[in-house]
Amino acid sequence: IKLNPDYAEAYYNRGNSLSAVNLFKEAVTSYDRAIQLKPDFAEAFYNRGNALKELKHLNEAISSYDQAIQLRPDLVEVSWNKGHSKLLLGEFDEGWKLYEFRKERDKTRNDYPKFSATIWNGNESIENKTLLVHCEQGFGDTIQFSRYLLILEHLHAKEIYLMVQRPLKNLFSRFHKKINIIESNQLPKADFYCSLMSLPHLFKTKVETIPVNIPYIKLNNVINKNWEDILKNSNKVKIGLAWSGSTIHENDHNRSLKLKQLSNLLSLPFEFHCLQKEIRDCDIDTLKGCNNIFQHQNNLNDFSDTAGLINQMDLIISVDTSVAHLSGAIGKKVWLLLPFIPDFRWMLDRDDSPWYPSLKLFRQPAISDWESVIKQLIKELKKKYL
Repeated sequence: IKLNPDYAEAYYNRGNSLSAVNLFKEAVTSYDRAIQLKPDFAEAFYNRGNALKELKHLNEAISSYDQAIQLRPDLVEVSWNKGHSKLLLGEFDEGWKLYEFRKERDKTRNDYPKFSATIWNGNESIENKTLLVHCEQGFGDTIQFSRYLLILEHLHAKEIYLMVQRPLKNLFSRFHKKINIIESNQLPKADFYCSLMSLPHLFKTKVETIPVNIPYIKLNNVINKNWEDILKNSNKVKIGLAWSGSTIHENDHNRSLKLKQLSNLLSLPFEFHCLQKEIRDCDIDTLKGCNNIFQHQNNLNDFSDTAGLINQMDLIISVDTSVAHLSGAIGKKVWLLLPFIPDFRWMLDRDDSPWYPSLKLFRQPAISDWESVIKQLIKELKKKYL
């Protein structure tokens, strides 16, 4: 830039670098200069939109995405990010439609298999037909959107199959007697198929029409009784903890915590139970030094075991991971810790969730500000239980 102050690509790349280190306000300034020098710079409009979204300037972000789309309609990522922003704002009509672009993204298009059946678009009758609904993305997504199978059941299909990830199969084995639960290696012959997370779009879901027939995940009575017997001698308030999710999640750096960040929480006189199967290397030493966290990894063979353990808790405290979805789906009280810009399903500026009535949301007031979230959490805990 010093050598060539009119070099638009240099300002664009500087904007990308500033975004990578969470300096989004400064990034927007760089993108603005790039666009001023090169008014048809679609990629600069797109990444400017991303930076504005991270600053929670959603309407400005959408305007920037629109300009990028006008210049380059082929940029799939732009339409997908615009959809994400619309869903965050609760504008579901356009949001769900644009969310379908996830199937064309370079990062995720290979996650959507092509079956020999016809894609179901929600309009064709499935009466006396066989429909295959396949899972996608993470365990939490399968748990959250499986509720739509209970609506499908009323469409008088001959057979409905829900394909789930293996660790979820036992959990879903008691889901509904008319829904067949399978894994990817058990594909049936079907007339139609659709992606699980397309069902809100196909059913034209609005915030007010989200199905909340909770609990819709049923517990295994034997497993539940086993956990009850294991924990029956405790008379303390039992809090289930999940402070980190999968490391392969593309937003994991924003949603997960290190256990040491919860040290003030863990000093409270409660009985904490680890609900995670995987413990990260950075948390091992912290965990060893915590006398009031009970670990159960060896007894968590799949999500049926996790559900049974969750059911014995008085409260679940979780970051945005599958534990929160499972807890909400069985109707347990959950306090969910969210980054400044959360995933679309949690929307903005509310402390409740239309997806799970038992959830209370604790949001970062600023980017990366977990300290304020944890202070609020501790204050609420003391008020309720001490």
